Amino acid sequence: MTANNTFTSQYNTPIGRVTMASDGVALIGLWINGQKHFMAGMPSNATHRDDLQIFVRARRWLDEYFLGHNPSVSDLPLAPVGTNFQRAVWNELYKIPYGQTITYGDIARRIGAFPRAVGSAVGCNRISVIIPCHRVVGANGAITGYAAGINTKIKLLQHEGVKL
Repeated sequence: MTANNTFTSQYNTPIGRVTMASDGVALIGLWINGQKHFMAGMPSNATHRDDLQIFVRARRWLDEYFLGHNPSVSDLPLAPVGTNFQRAVWNELYKIPYGQTITYGDIARRIGAFPRAVGSAVGCNRISVIIPCHRVVGANGAITGYAAGINTKIKLLQHEGVKL
């Protein structure tokens, strides 16, 4: 991926500033600034473009989400870059309903993998919040790792009404 076809934009949300990346058509990344794997795989000289239609749509999606609505993941063209295994795990994340959680073990059973491998793929999710990796918890509902920190994960889950 070259900077010629990679664009970025930043946006302030109730959980902090996020950086979005796009190939000009689809969202290829959304990171909470300072999180682990921030801008992983993105060129350092991507072009900043707030006016791209995908960024306008992503900001609208985030606004709806933080107003307490449940915007659909399918409302946005998403194209996260990852291995086949990572994409298989991320596809399972799309299926987790708003306000609910699932365990790493549950996802592992669904796709025939080991929970640790699932955890690694979840941790590399390139489109935070929209691909809801914050809805994945440890065995018995334990609140475990989140690339943007446990406190951010708890805020997102509480925002969705999850009883912790």
